[in-house]
Amino acid sequence: MTNALQSLIDTGTKLYLDSVAPDEVDKNLAWGAVGATSNPAIISAIVKRGGLDHVIELLIADGLDDKAVAWRLTDNLVSDAEKKFASIHTATEGNAGWVSFELDPLLEDAEVALSNQDRTASYIELGKHFSSGHPNRMIKVPATAAGIDALEELAAAGVTLNVTLIFTAEQYTEARDAVWRGAQRRSNLTDFKSVYSIFISRIDIYTEQEIQDLLPAAQGHVGILNAKRVWQANQDFWNTKGLRLEQELIFASTGTKKPSDPAWKYVEALAGSDIQTNPPETNEAVASSGIEFGRTVDIMPTVEIQQETDTKVDMQAMHDVLMKQGVEKFVKPQRALLSLIAKKRSELTQN
Repeated sequence: MTNALQSLIDTGTKLYLDSVAPDEVDKNLAWGAVGATSNPAIISAIVKRGGLDHVIELLIADGLDDKAVAWRLTDNLVSDAEKKFASIHTATEGNAGWVSFELDPLLEDAEVALSNQDRTASYIELGKHFSSGHPNRMIKVPATAAGIDALEELAAAGVTLNVTLIFTAEQYTEARDAVWRGAQRRSNLTDFKSVYSIFISRIDIYTEQEIQDLLPAAQGHVGILNAKRVWQANQDFWNTKGLRLEQELIFASTGTKKPSDPAWKYVEALAGSDIQTNPPETNEAVASSGIEFGRTVDIMPTVEIQQETDTKVDMQAMHDVLMKQGVEKFVKPQRALLSLIAKKRSELTQN
């Protein structure tokens, strides 16, 4: 394990990998990662890279349609990662060693035109199905209106949840309260675990594009401020509940988008607690950085940055834009994955 990554872990951060590519999982396990996550973009990229053609051929030969093939591949890749983190899950008694499985993003696709009620029902059905028999799998549900409406029932059914695509404190609060209502319907809370993925770098891209009169001192720091405020709210809420397992934030979207920013900008700003789910290239950059990280998660940006953010950033407007973009970022790769499988099916048919 590199000294830089070890120093990050020593601050109290749980290092997770934003991928389930087998080679990346192995590398990051050696670096001290204690969990991983998946999404349609990750699965699509793995399939596009090649190496799974034989598996696809077998699934097609078994009579599975394109959608079923896509979800079998996803299930297999996530299951393989779960096995690699299983010993960590056991050793930490459920506080780490999790791998997240994202439900079908096409449920939120405007072209599908489902009602919110139908979306919610599908999230509940799929969440129960894909969590069954997987002791260290988290089910990722987006903090959309339909996703949030599904959380109470899923939590009550014993599903371990990773609520994703959270951009605002209001989203976080709605999601957390729904999960907690569901958890309290269980017979006991011994194994209750939940996490909430707050997205960071996308917020700073938004403010740079949409709020250009933001003071230079605040530009590029709104995502960090927002994440730290939600982190504190999460600490305040759960610290009074006396639960066995930690209910944590996941700091997500930690890869920098601006070439002028150091790759570890968000990693460094949020070190010290909960979970960082970093892309492979971010962990790679940190591993070779030589930096010694210290705890920063509870050190707030300056009063000037806070006041500037509160005055000029309309959180609801930001939420509306980023949620639309976020859904699209998962819908497109899911459709791309289905296209890859359809192409493979066509090639097999021609042969």
